Amino acid sequence: MGTRGMPPNVAGVEDMADLLSESRGGERVGKHWVRRFIDRNPDLQTKMNRKYDYQRALCEDPGVISGWFGLVANIKAKYGILDEDMYNFDETGFIMGIIGSTLVVTRADRRGKANSVQPGNREWSAAIECINSQGWCIPPFLIVRGKYHISS
Repeated sequence: MGTRGMPPNVAGVEDMADLLSESRGGERVGKHWVRRFIDRNPDLQTKMNRKYDYQRALCEDPGVISGWFGLVANIKAKYGILDEDMYNFDETGFIMGIIGSTLVVTRADRRGKANSVQPGNREWSAAIECINSQGWCIPPFLIVRGKYHISS
């Protein structure tokens, strides 16, 4: 633990703030100095951060992206591919038969949470969507489990 019983990274920032304040003739900062500092500066605010995969972040490098689009342009030119022959396919999987949490209206005197009965059958399905670069789309494909396989 750092100074004042705080983790090292927080204590280090607080120590630096104390040094800066004292060097300017001020007092040591207090326990809630960060919140007060943010409140005094309307152009600052706090937000929750979210996890983001490092490999995905690397793919957002403008150099990598422009290189990929350059490669696509070269392939289109080499094989004479027209814009109207470009498609984007997207696949998503989902599980059927799962009840999610929902907001329900019930009696005011009822105690506890309302229950929904979960059906016993669950199966994964997939949907494939496709849109053309000119804006028209192919109807979506739904892939579900079947009972029989018809080879013909």
